Amino acid sequence: MQQSYVRSWYPTIAAIFCALLLISNIGATKIIDFGPIKTDGGAFLFPLTYILGDVLTEVFGFKATRRVIYTGFALGIVAGLTFWLVQVAPPADGWPNQAAFESILGFVPQIVAASVIAFLLGQLTNAWSFTWIKQRTAGRGLWARSIGSTLVGEFVDTLTFTFIASLGRMSFSDFLNYLATGYIYKCLYEVICLPITYRVVAIVKRHEANI
Repeated sequence: MQQSYVRSWYPTIAAIFCALLLISNIGATKIIDFGPIKTDGGAFLFPLTYILGDVLTEVFGFKATRRVIYTGFALGIVAGLTFWLVQVAPPADGWPNQAAFESILGFVPQIVAASVIAFLLGQLTNAWSFTWIKQRTAGRGLWARSIGSTLVGEFVDTLTFTFIASLGRMSFSDFLNYLATGYIYKCLYEVICLPITYRVVAIVKRHEANI
């Protein structure tokens, strides 16, 4: 039993999932404009958490995926509180970067709340939708449950984050722009990566079946 646990890729995938979440949350502190498209730095890696979430749900099941989601949620809170403690700690004499640190990594309760709540709701919705579609289709059509769960989960995630983060911080037009472009981009990201998802699922399933 212990040998099988050590050889399983579940802990490794879970660790990568949580690492991508934390890196994306740091990257999301920068708002980016690509012409008329408004997004944030988290857009580069965060969609990969949904792909890994699909892999986890497909191979290990909803309960195992839920544990990873709760772990990521807790780590997001720990990261936010850690940055807050670093922010309020007195800077050393001669260290001139306090304002820069606060500007980039400073604890903003509204943004931290938006991030962790959106992540929790979006990922749980994604995993639940993935499982529901799989049960209704008798396990057929990975593409259908992967894309279908993404459409639902990413909408919940993007809407929750944009709504909470935008309160008092951006105009309604910017809110709609951020919501629409973020949602469309994340969904297209997963559709484009679907062949990779298929391949990763097959590799992980084969590995787990042989331990």
